[in-house]
Amino acid sequence: MEYEQQVIVAGAGPTGLLNALGLAQQGLDVTVVERSSEPNDAPRAILYHWSTLDGLERLGLYDDATQAGFLKQDYAHHVRDTGETIHYGLKALEGRVKHPHNLHLGQGALARIILRHLEQLPNARVLWGHKITGIFQDESAVRVAAEHDGNPVQLRAPWLIGADGAGSAVRNALNLPFEGFTWPERFVAANIRFPDDRKGWAQTTFYVDDVLGAIIVKIDNSGPHGLWRYTYMEDAVLPEEGVVERLPRFLEQIFGPEVAAGITLDAIAPYRMHQRSAPTYRVGRVLLAGDAAHATNPTGGFGLTMGLFDSYVLNEALGAVIAGRAGESVLDAYSELRRSAFIDKASPRATANKRLIFHSSDPVQRDGDLELFRRMGNDPDLAAEVLFFTKTLETPSLVH
Repeated sequence: MEYEQQVIVAGAGPTGLLNALGLAQQGLDVTVVERSSEPNDAPRAILYHWSTLDGLERLGLYDDATQAGFLKQDYAHHVRDTGETIHYGLKALEGRVKHPHNLHLGQGALARIILRHLEQLPNARVLWGHKITGIFQDESAVRVAAEHDGNPVQLRAPWLIGADGAGSAVRNALNLPFEGFTWPERFVAANIRFPDDRKGWAQTTFYVDDVLGAIIVKIDNSGPHGLWRYTYMEDAVLPEEGVVERLPRFLEQIFGPEVAAGITLDAIAPYRMHQRSAPTYRVGRVLLAGDAAHATNPTGGFGLTMGLFDSYVLNEALGAVIAGRAGESVLDAYSELRRSAFIDKASPRATANKRLIFHSSDPVQRDGDLELFRRMGNDPDLAAEVLFFTKTLETPSLVH
């Protein structure tokens, strides 16, 4: 039986669109179903670790992505109560890897780049404003029920990828639990512009403090002094609608009243943080990827990293299954290996990072945690070893 498409992808964020692009580049007919009417430009992930850039290059996205964002190497930890600033960076990777730098680019900007590439392929389409209301599958196909402008829509395909975020309609339709916990605090991501060049600041600074802990990252070079992301934590019992009014108090305590008075706000997004995973990333002909499969707090940038690595290995494996070059067992391997990468590596490291930056009330433990970063600044071999952690989050090709 012939279907309108060979793969349906739920979700038009980077994870869903990367899967769609990879499959379409293999000649498969792909339809992306997205609830929103356009790409999401709200402040979210912006960090693409060096280890993910090879995958963007394989998909033909690297040049466009690096032109839209910017490449950087520097990091710093600043300890508020001692005044110590520890500098280190990715220079140790030079001569060891092809891309010895990270990329900073809003995930909404990457989504738009991927969409431009998809638009050039006649076998790919995106259905905006389509809300998934049900999923039904048998031995040969998956049927997706959706709603568009109040009208029912039916789609059928042999395979479905659920990449529709932490609140995944696909995962919920499968009745899969999202095991783990939600952090009691609220994170707030604010895109801001400073009145000066922030000389002396690293382009990624972890501000270590158990009250004012923050992650301060340069997003791009737009405007006179660039656009920056200031991510901080507040009590979740506070009303979400007052987040803009409370922001200046945080800025004043970190940057001082004079600088804070000159800061302008471009966008702000409060959100809850989770450490959760589905028990499996495959149920029959439905596969999960990105935040639909697993969700982590953003400290360290592992959420987007995991979504990228999910996409790189999944689109290749599923394409091989459809083409008859691999058996469906590679999809079971995808589920097992990607879940293990999250449970055993990404989630524990993100949790440890959050503890250091935002919950550093014990000075002895904090000093011990920071000693590694002090040593990295003077020991290139140690720095390279630590920086290679993100490479361990990748699953090698399951079909080559």
